[in-house]
Amino acid sequence: MEICHIILGKANPDRMNGVNRVVNELVSRQTLAGLQVNVWGIASDLLHNYPIRIFPTKLFRKKYFPFSIPSELENEIRKKAGEQIIFHLHGGFIPQFYTICKLLHKYNIPFVITPHGSYNVIAMNRNNLVKKFYFHYFESTLLKNAMAIHSLGQSEIEGLKKIYPNDKTVLIPYGIDLTPMPGNITPSPGFIIGYCGRMDLYTKGLKELVIGFDMFFSKHPHADLWIIGDGPEREILEKLAHSLTAANRIKFWGAQYGNQKEDILSQCSVFASPSRNEGLPSAILEAAAMGIPCLVTEATNMGDYIRKYKAGKVIAHTEPEEIFNGLNSLYHEMKSPVDKAQYKFNTRKMIENEFSWSNVLSQFNAMYECRTIPMTC
Repeated sequence: MEICHIILGKANPDRMNGVNRVVNELVSRQTLAGLQVNVWGIASDLLHNYPIRIFPTKLFRKKYFPFSIPSELENEIRKKAGEQIIFHLHGGFIPQFYTICKLLHKYNIPFVITPHGSYNVIAMNRNNLVKKFYFHYFESTLLKNAMAIHSLGQSEIEGLKKIYPNDKTVLIPYGIDLTPMPGNITPSPGFIIGYCGRMDLYTKGLKELVIGFDMFFSKHPHADLWIIGDGPEREILEKLAHSLTAANRIKFWGAQYGNQKEDILSQCSVFASPSRNEGLPSAILEAAAMGIPCLVTEATNMGDYIRKYKAGKVIAHTEPEEIFNGLNSLYHEMKSPVDKAQYKFNTRKMIENEFSWSNVLSQFNAMYECRTIPMTC
């Protein structure tokens, strides 16, 4: 059976957009597992300007009208009619996907969709009226025709049930492998809190993180906050950071990828993700795979895993006081080398047991092969 992933963009891992990185890694792993898999990207240009990859990629130029799709894409879908294939759409509230859904239904081609956090409660509350209108007239049709709805976290399942009760939602997390521990990195003598991701101040809780760190710094003046990432709101966050007492201990690294990003993260004592809205943050998994304990909100969908393995701290809300308290607890629980080693062991054990690619791929295969869910119109 062929698996064809469709994404807005090029599945370029060297982008801050998490969906691109996740799709690139998923398809790479499926390819290495011997599956027939490829990516179709709807992009603003047709340049194959991304790192070398091991799977075939077809690019289609995005049309000006959001519900329009290129004729080349329509023709390619038509050619797949009658073949052993399943399409996997990535993203929610994407007008092009509504048009693609209608074509797939017309030719009786099964598909699944991963909304990547688009349906959880907080995401639905942003532009609430517009989303309600769009969901009623367009998105609900796509979900009705989907063979399965793949969710990355429980918050998305709960959010979707409120607006679209269904029995075809499947919960499968991302996969990641344990990162070999680098031997050339000298551990920092201080206490470094790391963040990596988009500079979306509200969604990612970055203002609260900076203020919470400032409170933590007042108690632990040897601590540092390292922020990896970029975006249009970076300047706003930098201005806030420069106004705080801890200004000289907050470092903005900008966008980092590959080995450079890993080298920076590997020096961190704790990884912080105080997000208000997530599917399942790949950055948390990357840090945990290095053995870095994590401070997360419930909204990251990582809380149950973190608690189960004692791999960090979970806070209920994106508030500076809760961030401070979480960091303070981790600091006191990681004072001795033995305590640090135990946290590292717990965190890597969480990745090994819950997020190994062999386990995750088998769950994806089961979802793709399940043909019992009827396609209705």
